[in-house]
Amino acid sequence: TEVLHQLSIENSVLELNGFKKIKHVCLTTEAIKRFLKKFDQFYIVLNQYAVHIPYEDQPVILIDSVLDRFGQVKDDASQELLHLRKSILKVKSSINKSFSQALSRYAQADFLDEIRESVVDNKRVLAVKAMHRKKVKGVVMGQSKTGSIVYIEPQQTLEFAQELSSLLYQEMEEVKRLLKWLTNALRPFITELTQYEEFLIQVDVWHAKAHYAYAMNGVRPVITKERTLQLIKAYHPLLFLDHQKQKKKTYPQSITLDQNSRIIVISGPNAGGKSITLKTVGLLQLMTQSGLLIPVDPSSELCLFKRILTDIGDHQSIENHLSTYSYRLKQMNYFLKKCQKDSLFLIDEFGTGSDPELGGALAETFLEEFYAREAFGIITTHYTNLKLLANELPYATNANMLFDAQSLEPMYQLFVGEAGSSYTFEVAQKNGIPYGLINRAKKKIAGGKVRFDKTIANLQKERSGLRHLSKSLKEQEQSAKVQAEELAQTQQKVQEKLERYQEVFDANQRLLILGRKVDQLAVRYFNKWTKKGLLDALFKLVMQENSKRTPKTKLQALGDDPKNGALQKASSADAKCTEKQGKDQSKPNSGNKKQAYDQELKQEVAQLRASKRAKKQKEAEQKPEEEVVFTLGDRVRMIDGVAVGTIDKIEKNKVIVNYGTFTTTVKKDYIEKL
Repeated sequence: TEVLHQLSIENSVLELNGFKKIKHVCLTTEAIKRFLKKFDQFYIVLNQYAVHIPYEDQPVILIDSVLDRFGQVKDDASQELLHLRKSILKVKSSINKSFSQALSRYAQADFLDEIRESVVDNKRVLAVKAMHRKKVKGVVMGQSKTGSIVYIEPQQTLEFAQELSSLLYQEMEEVKRLLKWLTNALRPFITELTQYEEFLIQVDVWHAKAHYAYAMNGVRPVITKERTLQLIKAYHPLLFLDHQKQKKKTYPQSITLDQNSRIIVISGPNAGGKSITLKTVGLLQLMTQSGLLIPVDPSSELCLFKRILTDIGDHQSIENHLSTYSYRLKQMNYFLKKCQKDSLFLIDEFGTGSDPELGGALAETFLEEFYAREAFGIITTHYTNLKLLANELPYATNANMLFDAQSLEPMYQLFVGEAGSSYTFEVAQKNGIPYGLINRAKKKIAGGKVRFDKTIANLQKERSGLRHLSKSLKEQEQSAKVQAEELAQTQQKVQEKLERYQEVFDANQRLLILGRKVDQLAVRYFNKWTKKGLLDALFKLVMQENSKRTPKTKLQALGDDPKNGALQKASSADAKCTEKQGKDQSKPNSGNKKQAYDQELKQEVAQLRASKRAKKQKEAEQKPEEEVVFTLGDRVRMIDGVAVGTIDKIEKNKVIVNYGTFTTTVKKDYIEKL
């Protein structure tokens, strides 16, 4: 900013450091714009902001034409400067050569001291012994502290030194001319340079906000247009970061201000966290309105205030002749002028600095006035009259910082809804005040005051006990809930495993029964050797088995057919079997525990079968049936069968299927089209 201000002044000349800063600003701006454009999908908003900053590379080109990468004027910045610097190098070489010759000659003559030479005013000089000073031609530049050595610039180098001084002066003038030209060349770009600087400042601010938010786990709360300030698990940012470094615990606070609770009066012990809570609310509100993320729960809600009025800390001043109470009255006068409905006021130790009764009465009047203006506010106090007033006003409430009376340690937790005791004597006892003095102090105050404070303290103790009990009950309830869920999951797994086992058992039983029937047919065939009867019996057996695999809707239709005696017999057999199982299960069990367990298991299996049968029937009923049209030559098979045949003839609801070695007549409902 200072460099650009100097650049805006007509006929001004920037220093070398100023040009380096301008070049750095330009290159940084260009690098950030290029980066944001490359990663546009990740930085959409930032890139949109950067696109509106037009980049001009001419300032960098102009600076590079005069200065090198170290920020010094280049030799070839102009032909004149190049010629001068070559001449300077040549003269310096002549000076060194002539000085070396003089050094060699006088050293041989033993006119020089052991150190032989030194440097004075950036010039090489001969270290001549004092006794030979008149024998060496040249200009005396000084002598040693003891006076034994005289420093002389030899006559041979004087002429070259004068020429060098002239060249250096000309070089300096040429550098000034070049810097003035460069300054004038950059002046037309002052608008662009100002934009670059503002862009970098904005990016730096965003980076600082993001870095700070990351360090303190900041989030964006809900910004609402309604008059609500709800902070959930809010931390004081500075305290949180400081405790994080020291590995200490930081206690979050939750507090709410809304239309039903516009003003909160916080009371409680000293060093209990009242002022920190007050500062936390004010600081987080200011940070939010400044566009900073804050360390709160993401569900927190904040509205925006036009004014935030604070009176925190002791501001007495000797220079301004202000006492604590004078300053507070001055602040209250300012509050009365500015505090309105859209204001938030935060007052620490409201009413202190004067006589407790008189100061408390005045503070009570101020509080009533702020309440009448419908302003939002939080105050901390030890005054009883302010606690009582907050209890009487419908849209104000008390709050207190919890205190453990047994350990005499603050708990740093805010409890809204009740006033708190100041624990004056308990805190005094904790800080080492003799117990006898505390008792003497208790006798000096009114008994009613002691009883009132003691009552509040007892209520806080009872509430603390209830809070611990409630916490314990909630933990037990949570534990019972977890156990119930685990038990339900275990029962579900056992139920599923039992169903799988039962399905396997039923399948094996069906295969055993089918095997016995096939074995019986084999025995009959072995004894009678009649192929025709065997095929009829085998086909009848296959039909019976497939009828059991037919969907329920088809079984019901087939069961209604009086000609379908086989299916009716199978159904009646299943019914009798089920009825028999039911009767067996209903019989009183006089056996041992194992038999009772087996009986109970059978009942569960029967229930599983019934529920599974009902489920399949429901699915079959819900599934729409598609009417299949059969034609001559169609390849078909029995439902759930394996053998494939072709239709030779169709007669009403029956078809004749040719299996190659034999033909059979079946109903359409028994076959499926391939």
